[in-house]
Amino acid sequence: MALTPNKNDPSPTYVETVEEIMKSYKSLPPRPSIEEVEAAMSVVKTVNYEEQERLEEISKEVAPQDVPPELFSVLQEVRKSKVLFRSHEQMKEAVHLVELDKIFQTFDELIQRASELVSAKTSPEKELNLGGPDGEIGIEVVISDDESVRRNEEPKIEDSKGMSLNASSEPPSIPSAAKYEESKQLSLMRVAAIIESSAKAEAEFLDLQGKLMDKIEWLPLSLGKLSHIIELNIADNNLMVLPSTIGSLKSLRKLDVHSNQLFNLPDSFGELLGLTDLDLHANRLRSLPASFKNLKDLISLDLSSNRFAHLPDAIGNLTSLKKLSVQLNELEELPYTIGSCLLLVELRLDFNQLKALPLSISKLQYLEILTLHYNRIKVLPTMGNLLHLKELDVSFNELESIPESLCHAVSLKKLNVGKNFSDLRALPKSIGNLELLEELDISDNQIFVLPDSFRFLANLKVFHADQTPLELPPTEIAKLGAEAVVNFMAEFVTTRDMRPQRPVKQRGFCLQFFVNCFRVETA
Repeated sequence: MALTPNKNDPSPTYVETVEEIMKSYKSLPPRPSIEEVEAAMSVVKTVNYEEQERLEEISKEVAPQDVPPELFSVLQEVRKSKVLFRSHEQMKEAVHLVELDKIFQTFDELIQRASELVSAKTSPEKELNLGGPDGEIGIEVVISDDESVRRNEEPKIEDSKGMSLNASSEPPSIPSAAKYEESKQLSLMRVAAIIESSAKAEAEFLDLQGKLMDKIEWLPLSLGKLSHIIELNIADNNLMVLPSTIGSLKSLRKLDVHSNQLFNLPDSFGELLGLTDLDLHANRLRSLPASFKNLKDLISLDLSSNRFAHLPDAIGNLTSLKKLSVQLNELEELPYTIGSCLLLVELRLDFNQLKALPLSISKLQYLEILTLHYNRIKVLPTMGNLLHLKELDVSFNELESIPESLCHAVSLKKLNVGKNFSDLRALPKSIGNLELLEELDISDNQIFVLPDSFRFLANLKVFHADQTPLELPPTEIAKLGAEAVVNFMAEFVTTRDMRPQRPVKQRGFCLQFFVNCFRVETA
């Protein structure tokens, strides 16, 4: 209600006092929004939590034998001071905003007190005429009976023209969430504000790839508020840990955290039961939490470029998995339980220290791609059941032989057994069963003779035998390409089978004669 003029109009001094109070309130800078204050409080809470965790870790460190305890104690204090300094830097913006909001709350209380005093002084209509003798209204103070000066309902001031002005009419000093997304480098405070605004908007997608400042090593605990998020991309940053609250993202289907500095995952990670796509490549992970076995809806998992020496047996619980990449790690073996991932279509294990594959690999009947480039494998397991296998790369290993059972994988189109050097001396005799084979690489091996069945590889388009001392067919024929080699082997076998057996000592002459004839025909 407004205050109406009456016989008991307040004195000019009284009016001036009210005016000064209201003008002082109007002169304040823009007030932070509820969303921004919540973001700031989240940052403070997160930084304090991470600070405490780090300080406890430092306190538990044990001095090396050759370092005196007193000196190591000094080192610990230095490390703790560094943590405290970093926390101070990360909280500075958030603490300022929280303190600013407290000041505004103080002003709110003062304005409320003034409102009550003015209400008691004036008539029941609560209208105060601050105009001149002619009765024109100069300034109206509109005071509601409810607590309008609280955060959600700022006090309203009207000028002589009746224009309503809110105390926080200007946007807050911190940019909006939309502007955050345009920025290339975001502070922890800004990230927290984005999370708050995304949570309130029930956003389903959030992309922070490469947008965080380098000094940001963790995300706010408020990340757990993103209950509607389906896809979250926080790749290409410098994150060292994920908040435990990440387990609250029940709607999350796709998570990309590649190219960070993660050295572990929180136990709550296993609560992301709806997760289908997970990219963790290019981090510093050595292990997975025990709860990881709960991610039974996971379809694609990329663990490449980490520091895994082994995978947990629980990997076999990921029964929906279709694509698994563990390239560029330190794996020495695969768990036998890998055979339980029956839907696996693509398995990439390049650049590890594998010496063998588990026999259970033969259970992966839907497997189409298996790459083992640059390992230490000597023998391949039985692969006759891999009827859908289309690509096999076992190059740069210590392979001594290729099992005949591989030739039952009749869908194979690309086979690379190159660069096994002195270890590999022959191809399986029934390689001709692989009638769909289009690419074959046997470079840098010790193979001298191709098997007779090679002539049945009618679809072969690419054949590499560089630095392999072939005698049958001769190297010069191999250089002519896949078609020439297949044709040579076909004609050689046909001609040989039509002729009577010759003494061994004449074999070299006959072969040379046949090669010369083949050259003429090819020319």
